[in-house]
Amino acid sequence: MHSVVARSGHGSVRGPLLAPGVVVIALSLLLGLQPILTDLYLPALPLLARELAAPMAATQLTMSALILAFGLSQLVWGPLADRYGRRPVLLASLTLLCLASLGAAAAGSVGWLIVWRAAQGAAMAAAVVCARAMVRDLYAPQEGARVMALGMSGLGLIAIAAPIAGGALAIGAGWRAPLYTVAAIVAVIGLFVWRRLPETLAPRNVQGLRPSELGRSTWQIVRHPGFRAWTLLIACTYGGLFTLLAASSFVYIEVLGLTPQTYGLALGSGSVAYLVGTVVCRRWLQHRSGAEVVQRGACFTLAGALGMAACAVWPTEAGVAWVLGAQWLYAFGHGFHQPCGQTGVTGPFPRMAGLAAAIAGCGLALTAFAVGLWLGQAMDGSLRPMASGVALWGVLTSLVAWTLVRRHGARFGAHATGEVLP
Repeated sequence: MHSVVARSGHGSVRGPLLAPGVVVIALSLLLGLQPILTDLYLPALPLLARELAAPMAATQLTMSALILAFGLSQLVWGPLADRYGRRPVLLASLTLLCLASLGAAAAGSVGWLIVWRAAQGAAMAAAVVCARAMVRDLYAPQEGARVMALGMSGLGLIAIAAPIAGGALAIGAGWRAPLYTVAAIVAVIGLFVWRRLPETLAPRNVQGLRPSELGRSTWQIVRHPGFRAWTLLIACTYGGLFTLLAASSFVYIEVLGLTPQTYGLALGSGSVAYLVGTVVCRRWLQHRSGAEVVQRGACFTLAGALGMAACAVWPTEAGVAWVLGAQWLYAFGHGFHQPCGQTGVTGPFPRMAGLAAAIAGCGLALTAFAVGLWLGQAMDGSLRPMASGVALWGVLTSLVAWTLVRRHGARFGAHATGEVLP
């Protein structure tokens, strides 16, 4: 296999010959599995709840189980990807994800649906971990943040299309149709990885699975203040986003009176705001550090949080336009936090990028799982639970950006040679 030296500030990162366009497409598809498995499915939630006679808590568990499995399994996939490489782990996990999606589509009860959704989450985790680690394999952190922002712009396009397509599929063919569609999409992504994506990891960590080495590496990662700052940032911002994702179908359809198709458009419009945020983020990263960019983005996050707080205080007065406006502001800010945060957590650890991405991703997913459990109990047929949840996470995200990331997050921009700062 041919190889190339990718530019990286003060040093270089050795990796396989891989055109930038292929990197961006791979990131968009692999990271885009998250909205494909969630946003495409969300418009069908009220339909499957009625058809399977599932209570609200069980219906929410079909989302929470996916997220919990997604988070915990990253702790397995990350070390495997560092030991055996990104490509074999990706191919194996995408095969499992396709099979799990077919199982979910054929589920005859909400219990089996929960099991298959958990299997989907466990398989999806490897794709996301490997995508994040690939960026660190090929680029220094500051350049990697710009590449990640471009890949997340592609994710934004997928997130725009997914709920719109999901709404049309659910109305036209029932709640199982989006899940069969997921299986087909995963098969196409697997074909792309097999045909176009070479191995990016060199050298592999041959000792990475030894318990003593794994424990030492984990401790080195979690004690790093920059890692903790960025991990907390992406966990908080995703906590608010997941609150929107998990609750919005019931709020928009059953509280605000939208049809599933119109709801898909409403959710997709938030993805447009996120996409625009990633574009602006990428431009600002040309002249500012990731820490500076997320501090600016936090202004929009806080504005969206305050808009949602107003909806929570006056739920009966809040209309679709007001909720949408707050959602757009929050999603726009999210477009800054995710590209910088995902790169920030792996920046100091070029030789342990898979493990670092896995630990951070696990924290993010456990946050979302807790949100799902809370929503299963808190949803009361009004706007208030969703609005108050987004408001809380928006305030927390802004505080983390203006304190911990401001103090420790800038360190990742200095790592171009593979050194780990204390």
